[in-house]
Amino acid sequence: MVHPAQPFDTRSETMRVFADHLSRGKVETFEALGIDIVLGRREGPFFWDAYDDRRFYNCHCNGGVFNLGHRNPRITDALRDALDSVDVGNHHLVSGWKAELGRRLAATTGGRLPGIVLSPSGSEAIEVAIKTSIAVSGRQGVVSAHGSYHGHTGLAAMAGDARYHEPFGLSLPGFTHVPWDDLGALDAAVGDDTAVVLLETVPATLGMPMPSEGYLAGVQALCRERGAFFALDEVQTGLGRSGRMWCHEHDGTEPDIIITGKGLGGGLYPMSATLMTSEVHRFYDDEPFVHVSSYGGSDLGCVVALAVLDVIEEPGFLDRVEEVGLQLEKELTVLPCEIRRRGLFMGLKWPDKDAGVLAAKACIDAGVFAIFANNDTSALQLLPPLTLTDPQVDELAGFMVGALG
Repeated sequence: MVHPAQPFDTRSETMRVFADHLSRGKVETFEALGIDIVLGRREGPFFWDAYDDRRFYNCHCNGGVFNLGHRNPRITDALRDALDSVDVGNHHLVSGWKAELGRRLAATTGGRLPGIVLSPSGSEAIEVAIKTSIAVSGRQGVVSAHGSYHGHTGLAAMAGDARYHEPFGLSLPGFTHVPWDDLGALDAAVGDDTAVVLLETVPATLGMPMPSEGYLAGVQALCRERGAFFALDEVQTGLGRSGRMWCHEHDGTEPDIIITGKGLGGGLYPMSATLMTSEVHRFYDDEPFVHVSSYGGSDLGCVVALAVLDVIEEPGFLDRVEEVGLQLEKELTVLPCEIRRRGLFMGLKWPDKDAGVLAAKACIDAGVFAIFANNDTSALQLLPPLTLTDPQVDELAGFMVGALG
C-alpha cells in the first residue's frame, strides 16, 4: 500500500513533535493505553495508520463530521470544482451560495424555521442560539442538562457539563443545569427569567440515553407556557444520523431553534448553522451587522454543504440509514450490553463504570475506532458512517463481537 507523504519519517518523531507543541498529555495518555495511531490515508468508512497497514473502521466519525464517509467523491468533486472560481467570500456582501444554503436548510424544516445564521463551528452556532435567545426575549437565563456537551467556547461551555467550564475557571451568571430526562426538575428550573432551554436531542457524551416517551414534548410545552425559547442541539444527531433529517422528528416536537454542524461540512470544510423561527431571526433584521463571521458561511463551505444535502435528500437515503441501523443492532444483540439506537446513532451501555473505556480499547485493537462516552464511561459511542454497505456492516459487527463478546 502506498501511504501519503508524512512530515516526519518515523512514528516516534511524529509523537515527539506533537507532544512538544500540541499536547503532551494526549500523547502520554495514548502511550499508557497502548494506542499508537497516527492518522494517515482515509477513504469511505476507513482510515489507515500513517506508518503501517493497519486499517480502522471509523465509528467515531468526529461526532458525525464523517457521516458520509471520508472523502466522499460527490463532496470532494463539488469542492474541487468550486475551487476554480470560488473562495471564502465576504461576510458583508450578499452571496448566492449563502442564499441557496439558507433556502435548503429552511426547507428541511418545512419552512417552519426560515431564518439561518451560518458559522464555522458547532460551538459558535450554539453561541448564536444563546445570544439571540437572550437578545430577543430580554431575559438572561439559560437552562441545560447535566452531562451535556455543547462546545468549548464561553457560552457553549457554560451550557455544557461542569467539566467543560470549571477547569477554565468559567462561572457566568444565568446558567442552570438540571438532570437529563427529568421534566420535574426542568419545571422547577424554568422561570420568568429563562431565555432558552437548550438540550441535545440525545446526549452523546452522556452515553446516548434515549429520551423517555413524551419528555421532549413536555419540555416544549413547558417552554411555550413560560415564554422561553426551546432550542435543540442537533450537531451530532441531525442531518440523517437518526434515520430522519432531524432526530427530534422522532419525538414530534417543533423547536424554536435547531443547531447543526459537523456533518454539514462533509468532512472537508467546517460548517455549522443555527436555524430559527421568524420570531427569533427577526433580531437580525434590526441588527444586520451585530454578528458577523469572516469564515461563517464561506462560499466554499456552502458549496460543500449543498452537496451534503443533495446526498442526504436522495430518495431512499434515510430509509437506508434505518435499515443499516437495524441490521447492525441485530448482529450486536449477542453482546452483554444495552443497545441504545436511533438510526445509526448508537450507544452500547454496560453495568460496570469503566466498561466503555475497556470496550473502546478492545475495539481499537480489533480495527474499529470507537470511543467511550466522556460523561458516562460505562458506555461506548458508536457512530459509523451512514454509507456502510451490507458486507461492511457484517464485517464491522464481526470485529466488534469478536472483541467484546
